[in-house]
Amino acid sequence: MVAATGYGVAGRTFAGQSGARYRLTRAWKLGRKIPLVPTAIICLFVLFALFAPQLSPYDPTQIALPQKLKPPFPLEGGTAAHLLGTDNLGRDVLSRLIWGSRVSLGVTAAVVVVSSIVGLLIGLAAGYLGGRTDDFLMRVADGSIAFPAILIALLFAVSIGPGVTTVILALSVLSWANYSRIVRGEVLRLRHLEFIVGARVIGCSPARVMTVHLFPNLLDMWVVMITLQVGLIVLSEAALGFLGAGVPPPTPSWGSLVSDGRNLIDTAWWISFFPGLAIGLLVLSVNYLGDWLRDRMDPQLRHR
Repeated sequence: MVAATGYGVAGRTFAGQSGARYRLTRAWKLGRKIPLVPTAIICLFVLFALFAPQLSPYDPTQIALPQKLKPPFPLEGGTAAHLLGTDNLGRDVLSRLIWGSRVSLGVTAAVVVVSSIVGLLIGLAAGYLGGRTDDFLMRVADGSIAFPAILIALLFAVSIGPGVTTVILALSVLSWANYSRIVRGEVLRLRHLEFIVGARVIGCSPARVMTVHLFPNLLDMWVVMITLQVGLIVLSEAALGFLGAGVPPPTPSWGSLVSDGRNLIDTAWWISFFPGLAIGLLVLSVNYLGDWLRDRMDPQLRHR
């Protein structure tokens, strides 16, 4: 029964292909149709984050008061030496934007990895084991969701002190519950299907059922959930930076860059505008890509 379904042992199969070959073929087909503009925007910011020292024209913390409040290059008073202008301390906005992408995207990547893995494991255990284990884990998840995310993150920053580790820890603690609840619901649906029942009948341990039989069938949904959560994490990290509870100065992050120019928005709008534009473009691109992945990976939506 288990071998006939093709689930759980080597992933899904199609037309006699092995599970690995089927997934590679499917990934290739998805890659050929991927939306170009959102992908290009995401890749651009990833390049900024990876190669900030090489791409940044100036030291992002270098103060040059004679150059302060220079407007962007096309505007009157602007200079090609500072394409996006300078802030009130003469620091180059483009350089700070590039280095800020390293901090913001690095924090986002760490939070997504930690929270998605923790949420997946807890959701698998709660959905498959059921009973008191399910009740306990889901009540913990409910408690995590019930608290305001920004407030808890601010408490972390006050009690531990602001920094990259604090932001990652705070956002990870607040993000895993969404993954766990969705994974649990899918596991509850799958656990009564024939290939899971057959695996239990032949003596597979709960750990083997969860890792070998259930996880491959959760992978598509899990990837889509990750893409849809990235935008939320980017906004949360930016909000903490804006409120002063993120990465402390002089290290730039997109949220703190927006905050730097809030008191000068009427005279030096570019200080806040370009970091805010970067946040908006990245979040829109990631959300669009996540919606596209969901439509492509959901059999009910794929042919609409």
